[in-house]
Amino acid sequence: MKAGVVYAKNDIRFEDTEKPAVVPGKVLVKVKYTGICGSDVPRVNGDACHYFPNILGHEFSGVVEEIGEGVTSVKPGDRVAGISLVPCMKCEDCQKGNYSLCRHYSFIGSREFGSFAEYVLVPEKNVCKFSEKVSFEQGALFEPATVALHGLERLNYRGGGTVAILGGGTIGMFVMQWAKIYGARKVVVFDIAKERLELGRRLGADGGINTLDADFMDQAMAMTDGRGFDYVYETAGNVITMKMAFRLAANKAQVCFVGTPTKELSFSVEDWENINRKEFTLTGSWMSYSAPFPGHEWSAAAHYFETGELKTDDSFIFKKMPLKDIAEAFELYRTPGAVKGKILIDSEFQ
Repeated sequence: MKAGVVYAKNDIRFEDTEKPAVVPGKVLVKVKYTGICGSDVPRVNGDACHYFPNILGHEFSGVVEEIGEGVTSVKPGDRVAGISLVPCMKCEDCQKGNYSLCRHYSFIGSREFGSFAEYVLVPEKNVCKFSEKVSFEQGALFEPATVALHGLERLNYRGGGTVAILGGGTIGMFVMQWAKIYGARKVVVFDIAKERLELGRRLGADGGINTLDADFMDQAMAMTDGRGFDYVYETAGNVITMKMAFRLAANKAQVCFVGTPTKELSFSVEDWENINRKEFTLTGSWMSYSAPFPGHEWSAAAHYFETGELKTDDSFIFKKMPLKDIAEAFELYRTPGAVKGKILIDSEFQ
């Protein structure tokens, strides 16, 4: 088969490699699309790859080609989304159903060969079946959609409240939609880009506030009768929006950091005053799994994509590129800000 094989930093090659052989308990998937994740970029353009040669790729969709002995949940021809985490199932965290916290995990597309290839072999539990009403493009977005739902539910979320989404990227837009699906009274997206605020409204947000506006806090308070928000989700991983979350939180609010920070975060006296005086709850979110593995996050994504209540937008996908051009795809990430959305690698188009 053809695959994009990483040999060293800045060295990913489109070449022939051995097609995986089916073994008991595993499923061979003919890959359609794989999204380039932010975590893939430093594994190709930096020093984060676990070993060489390696085949990355974990946000994928495709069709079941062949099943191994003992596989019963899927059959050849089924449309599936890839589930990348392979927990050990033996440690204390796994026994409690906290698979994202497993310290002895494997991971498809980093610690074992992934889907930047024509075929990928995965355990039976690592595929999520979806209907013909769900596109393969949406199938490749199951992971960010499930990350968003897992983040929503890291708080004691209940319908009827007000929700602030800080960051209008793909994850933020999915968190916003899940909040609406699960009954939010009002959801407001905060961003600095006009087009992202407009996207939020198209996808169902009740409002959008540009945080570059000098009076953005006044606007926010006006939308909550001066209370602040019951639930605040930071999805950008930005120090500015993390601190902003403390200001937007209502008394006794709940705040979740879903975004991954890249810089040190320190607390000012004002930050601590907000934490102490408002008595809000702050937590984080990691990956997208619950018991029984892989969790209801995945079945919910399949269901709500099928019903159309969970939506994607053309702007989610920056570019589709054939597998043969995978090196060019990663080259685009070398220019800061050049990639505005998800790049999907098409494994069927040579």
